[in-house]
Amino acid sequence: VRRLISSTLRIAGYDTVEAADGQAALGVARSAAPAAVITDQNMPRLDGIGFIRAFRKLPGSAGVPVIFLSTENADNLKQKAREAGAIGWMTKPFDDKKLLSVVKKVLG
Repeated sequence: VRRLISSTLRIAGYDTVEAADGQAALGVARSAAPAAVITDQNMPRLDGIGFIRAFRKLPGSAGVPVIFLSTENADNLKQKAREAGAIGWMTKPFDDKKLLSVVKKVLG
């Protein structure tokens, strides 16, 4: 899914950086100033909610849109993602048009 998302965004003209898990994503976020973040809930070493919470503690993360991905559609998980700092939500599976629409919306 990570590679598919990255490929779709690159084809649409966005620069992307990937991370294999939540801990690696925090390292990437510390060294790069992302314009937006897309995170999956189910990741090794740090799940999506944990990643968002840790990301929001980083200097410069305020105002960076975070899009949360999950196969689950439970309201309590959506609420936890929002409380952690996500502003967008996508349920897997999704198509390229939906992905690009959400990214465009959060980036303005």
